[in-house]
Amino acid sequence: MKPPYDITPKILQLLTLVSELLGEVNANYLSKPSPQLRKQNKIKTIHSSLQIEGNTLTEEQITAIIENKRVLGPKKDVLEVVNAIKVYDLLQDFDASSEKSFLKAHQLLMNDLIEKSGKYRTKGVGIVKGKKVEHLAPPFENVPFLMKDLFQYLKMKDELTLIKSCVFHYEMEFIHPFIDGNGRMGRLWQTLILMNEFPLFEFLPFETLIAKNQKEYYRSLSASDKEGSSTKFITFMLKIIDESLSLLLENGTRKLNESERLELFLEHHTNSFTRKDYLKHHSDISSATASRDLKYGVAQKLILMIGDKKTATYKKKK
Repeated sequence: MKPPYDITPKILQLLTLVSELLGEVNANYLSKPSPQLRKQNKIKTIHSSLQIEGNTLTEEQITAIIENKRVLGPKKDVLEVVNAIKVYDLLQDFDASSEKSFLKAHQLLMNDLIEKSGKYRTKGVGIVKGKKVEHLAPPFENVPFLMKDLFQYLKMKDELTLIKSCVFHYEMEFIHPFIDGNGRMGRLWQTLILMNEFPLFEFLPFETLIAKNQKEYYRSLSASDKEGSSTKFITFMLKIIDESLSLLLENGTRKLNESERLELFLEHHTNSFTRKDYLKHHSDISSATASRDLKYGVAQKLILMIGDKKTATYKKKK
């Protein structure tokens, strides 16, 4: 059964804008950011998602943790970051349509932070702001059935992925299936759903914009609760995606250098390859540039050259 929402003129307008921006991003080869930019985006995503939940660590401290450096900070905050890094490193291994995968991600994300991480809650919960109950979650007995239905919805073929990702995010927050970690799981899983069709979302830190618009984020969740429909939340999230893609286009005009191009290529090619294979992957560069990149790779001992220049094949160094 499809969760309730309406396709408003505003949502249609945003869908059109986002679709156009996705096309522009692909046309400008920005869907394959440099390894350095991808690392920066991962740091921003982790920082923003945890900041929303009250984590106090800075981007610099998160960078230090990624680089296995010692960081001084609250033990809980450091553990949240360590867990988040593990999950985002394994992002491509999770299956967005699998409830088992969803529970595994929560187990890793909340490991040693709560009891029974990776398990649905077994008691009633509500969100209280001040003296007011902002949201009373469905009874815990209903959680397994509601989540099963939600994952069935994800498998519907006639739903746009952009809409589906927003609906899942909202409905999961409404169900509130876990004692803790619901917010970060909602944002993580929306990213994963979008990645299935648009791989660039792995590297698009739209959570940074959610953090900057945190009040509106919670307002849109609350408004959707009151209306019994995710329409308001879909509108908000499509605006965030639109702004994120626009920022990517604004900031993504820099060309990759030879080291970044080579590193990106070697991530996807573990067997021997030729200059022709390299050019096929980086279709925006000339033959001369490809030759220089490969010469650089050999000089830096990143790759081995086998044979002479005309018939040379290359292999990644172990």
